[in-house]
Amino acid sequence: MSEPVAVAAASSPRVPLVRVAGVTKKFGGVQALRGVNLEVLPGEVHALLGENGAGKSTLIKILSGVHAYDEGSIEIDGQRVAFESPAKSREAGVAVVYQDLSLVESLSVGANLMLGREPRTRLGFVRQRELMAQVSAFLREHNIPLDPRAPVDSLPFAYRQMTEICKALMGDVRVLILDEPTSALTGGEEQILFDAVRTVTARGVGVIYVTHRLNEVFRISQRVTVFRDGANAGQFNTAETDMKQLVAAIVGPRHAAMQARQEMSVQASSKATQTTPVLTLSKVGNTRLHDVDFTLHEGEVHGIAGLIGSGRTEILQTIFGLLPIDSGRIELNGQPLGAHRPADAIRHGIALVPEDRHVQGLVLDHSIERNLTLPRLPQFSRGGWLRAQAAALQARTAMKQLAVKAPDAATQVKFLSGGNQQKVVFAKWNHPRPKVLLLDEPTVGVDVGAREEIYGVVRDAAREGTGVVVVSSDLDELLRLCDRISIVVDGSIVRTLERSEISHAEALHHLIQISRTTEELAT
Repeated sequence: MSEPVAVAAASSPRVPLVRVAGVTKKFGGVQALRGVNLEVLPGEVHALLGENGAGKSTLIKILSGVHAYDEGSIEIDGQRVAFESPAKSREAGVAVVYQDLSLVESLSVGANLMLGREPRTRLGFVRQRELMAQVSAFLREHNIPLDPRAPVDSLPFAYRQMTEICKALMGDVRVLILDEPTSALTGGEEQILFDAVRTVTARGVGVIYVTHRLNEVFRISQRVTVFRDGANAGQFNTAETDMKQLVAAIVGPRHAAMQARQEMSVQASSKATQTTPVLTLSKVGNTRLHDVDFTLHEGEVHGIAGLIGSGRTEILQTIFGLLPIDSGRIELNGQPLGAHRPADAIRHGIALVPEDRHVQGLVLDHSIERNLTLPRLPQFSRGGWLRAQAAALQARTAMKQLAVKAPDAATQVKFLSGGNQQKVVFAKWNHPRPKVLLLDEPTVGVDVGAREEIYGVVRDAAREGTGVVVVSSDLDELLRLCDRISIVVDGSIVRTLERSEISHAEALHHLIQISRTTEELAT
């Protein structure tokens, strides 16, 4: 485990770089912020925690100039500010990396990092060599594994996220706000990010770090502020608190009920690997996979771990029919699937919750009801006509079962929080239960409370006999959920372990690194 980021000039008293005092914000009849307070010191990493809807995003958008606040005050380096626009906020040295990326995908990494501040000739032409040289020097200085000439649309999601972070770090930054910066990063990529944060805080930059991965709080921050229902719910020195205290502050009165449910789930855990195999991959290969052998049992939660680009996602895509099978075979309940498409997979009872819910999992402009009926239109159709009442009933039932927070099933999905959007993706496959449920980064950008509810959905599906495959960059998540974990390197499964063989997340990370090194030496 890496050491926490050091706070610059810790021995001398410092004026807060950011001071938020009694700030309120109302949207129509909704009180988003109820007099919140926050102070960030120069060179400090200050974690900001809370469930979706707690007010974190509203405060970030106020600091970035997207929204104006109603009452209270905000000071940057002792000067009161009220930003009229994002441009004014950026001029004051506030840089924000949002969870939703804002890259120009048709441009290269280098062009994105220098967008709006490109070196130009007197005639206005971009000096491409100088631009690439500046970007290359920055990436080398921070040991960031990005190719400045690579088109952004060719990168995996995690590397796009890293590009967005670099874009903020390259500017003249005084306050850096990171919103779920590691949501798709593995241990190695996380460390690169933490090292970059260490570099900017050593210059006196203040960092507001928003995350739902509480283990990161103890790795990188010095202090923590928790919001709940638009108000302050606690402030802690990181070294003087623990995970249980933070969770209690975040979820409030629901904490005891969540703990009881978790304990019941653990006590009810079955010996899933002693049941019948529901899915078998034998020497499966294609352009991304090589001789993959994999067995999933009824009621098992089977994790897949590996570095980004190792082939984790491609295994799920191959099972679901998004990638073709060039060699080997896939069997479902002992019967070969052969060449198949996603429609065939759905018909056979295989469901996929993809990594990027906005692009691959949902139609954001459609209602909850329409999103839930899309994968199963034949079930809700008769003679080419949609059975509207049946679809509406099913949507209401699914919303109740998964505790989706929305006014009604006609609500457009784009207006839901990240956690509730993810619940809608799960709800698409909740009735009837699939035989195989494939989950790719199932809790990215999801708050602590919604994460526990999603874990409950996964455990419920497994208890009813569904075989679940989980790909996750969050190693703690894999250890909490899974009966077995397979490690993927360069498109092959190189090792499968029982959960009892892995003591903690650091041990799993070490196994991934060792497996990678062993394969490299073998080739």
